[in-house]
Amino acid sequence: MRSQKTGVVYNNKYNGGYTRFRQTHPAPGPGLIAIEGGTFVLGGSAEQDVTYDYNNTRRRVTIGSFYMDETEVSNQDWLDYLHYISITYTGDRELYYNAVPDTLVWRRPLSYNEPYVDNYLRHPAFQDYPVVGVTWEQVQEYCTFRTNQINENILRETGRLASWKDVAATGKGSDQPYDTDIYLNNQYNGKDGKNAMKNLSPNAKPGANGKATRSVRMEDGILKPAYRLPTEAEWEYAALGLAGNTEFENIEDGKIYPWNGMGVRSPKRRTRGMIMANFKRGEGDNMGVGGSLNDKADITAPVRSYEPNDFGLYNMAGNVNEWTNDTYRQMTFEDVEDFNPFRGNEYTNKRLADPEKGIYAKDKYGRTIKDPAKSNKKLPWNEFIAQQQGGQSSAVVAPPAAAGTTTAAIAGKPFKADQRGFADSVDNSLYGVTTLVNDHSKVYKGGSWNDRAMWLNPATRRYMDQGEASAEVGFRCAMSMVGAPEINPNGKSHFSVKKPKNYSPKK
Repeated sequence: MRSQKTGVVYNNKYNGGYTRFRQTHPAPGPGLIAIEGGTFVLGGSAEQDVTYDYNNTRRRVTIGSFYMDETEVSNQDWLDYLHYISITYTGDRELYYNAVPDTLVWRRPLSYNEPYVDNYLRHPAFQDYPVVGVTWEQVQEYCTFRTNQINENILRETGRLASWKDVAATGKGSDQPYDTDIYLNNQYNGKDGKNAMKNLSPNAKPGANGKATRSVRMEDGILKPAYRLPTEAEWEYAALGLAGNTEFENIEDGKIYPWNGMGVRSPKRRTRGMIMANFKRGEGDNMGVGGSLNDKADITAPVRSYEPNDFGLYNMAGNVNEWTNDTYRQMTFEDVEDFNPFRGNEYTNKRLADPEKGIYAKDKYGRTIKDPAKSNKKLPWNEFIAQQQGGQSSAVVAPPAAAGTTTAAIAGKPFKADQRGFADSVDNSLYGVTTLVNDHSKVYKGGSWNDRAMWLNPATRRYMDQGEASAEVGFRCAMSMVGAPEINPNGKSHFSVKKPKNYSPKK
């Protein structure tokens, strides 16, 4: 195979080792389902403004294709995370303590829930129930763990790094915890496996086994993109699942729940009359009458309970509310992008310990240190080096203040008006004094075991501080899709595309 623009043969160690990787549409990571994106009306499924806040105006947007967890993250999934911390960062009680969910969320002053405080997270009877008591901040750390764990496992099980068995036998997998960013930057000193990648570069030097090898690169298509929380718009689109009601771009019927119909009971003959989700039917009625329980659950239910929606996702209504990645604003959709809308971008750059060599700085856990981005464009090399070494770049651009913005005082504390941009200037010291809405307020959606049916509508939205937790809030992860957005191209019309002509330097 040759370069279409230079004619140089790819993957040949004698001509410089120019490398071309197989074009691929990778499979999702474990637990994920592909969600084919498209256009839909954000907030369009809402029958009523249940909070009387006018906080979800209808707006047509487009959601790119992505992956989403089939189920909520369970207690067992979180225990896997705690076990990883205990064996990887031995003796670091602070890290382990910070990762443990707040089981005290079950306590109510006038309710006997103490058994859940002691048993819900760790007892095997609850292992496939959704984890609760986790903050938005803890979830971000879990996503980092999950990304690193799956990529390390891929490398070891495919032989790019030493296998788990070899590591256990020799105890020499690496003297540092695996981190995907650090690995991709060639700073991970893990032992090669039997299928280590060949290094075709003429500058490559043979290793201990006499072969020139290299780390897997993102260009190889082997490693997975990062796990993350879904955006609010992605979550609503996935929960609604209109793909099952669509043919030839025509939506035959709308939805107000993740299932068809106006009610919350199953119309199917086999399950007729059964409640379709885990929620609170009315005051003092969490599960119905003994001998004929309506939703089969008193608190949460196993993550694979009830029927999945048309995307194949379980419990997108009820069971637990779910964190999204978005920062809450009442009028979020008054000023919004119409492609992949999201509020909460905080751009960061990886800190370099040695800019000349491109070496990342690491924290005490072996992960890259990320600093707030100081420029909205790629800097010239000299300005980039100056910035990394602590100097000021002339290219640093501060966003302009909103027209008419003035500094004032409320309750004796200074503040600036919300500029509704990535540099939101609301003073965090006002949180809890004049408002409960600031950059630490994150959106959660979906309704829970302790919510009424009105919250099961995918368009409803509420918020909570990112450092708070609840017995009614859990989460599921998402992953961005790379490549073509069409999930099932077979049997669909496509324009034919000609292959490039073969080039021969001898002609």
